[in-house]
Amino acid sequence: MIRKLASGEYRLYSRKKNPKTGKRRNLGTFQSRAAAEQHEREVQYFKRSG
Repeated sequence: MIRKLASGEYRLYSRKKNPKTGKRRNLGTFQSRAAAEQHEREVQYFKRSG
């Protein structure tokens, strides 16, 4: 899940909420949406590869 920040950067959040805090985990901040989307694909790939 990607959100645009007030600073113009994009932040990647986990899809599920953290049960302890009730918030989503921050998975990194990127200069462009394309970079954030690319990283999201990488994260999903590693989740499957175990």
